[in-house]
Amino acid sequence: MTTTTQGQIVFTEIPAIDPGRACKFYETLLQSPLAEDKGGPNPIWMFPHADGGSPAGHVYPGKPARDGEGMTSHFAVTGDLTEAMDRVKKGGGEVVSEVIDIYIGSFFYARDTEGNSLGIFKYKI
Repeated sequence: MTTTTQGQIVFTEIPAIDPGRACKFYETLLQSPLAEDKGGPNPIWMFPHADGGSPAGHVYPGKPARDGEGMTSHFAVTGDLTEAMDRVKKGGGEVVSEVIDIYIGSFFYARDTEGNSLGIFKYKI
């Protein structure tokens, strides 16, 4: 049985006007393929997750919020954040901040190809 906490974030959905373009961006950034799922009312593309684990989100056909009006999804990466910045740019996204250090790690803000706000995060080792 799975235990949850009231108010716990369970899942994130990231809208994409062009899902194919968005999937290529996230595959470039996360260095892993997204898995298409056609079992619901519209196709979705699941983010990478551990074997036996549950995905924490997906890309779906939809309209992103306007700049500054939507939420920010944060993705953990294991490599250097400078390399992740390069992958954001290579995938067609935009880096919108310098690296920000906080007590548990570091991150930077970016936008994907659809204009969604992202945080790219690395835990301290």
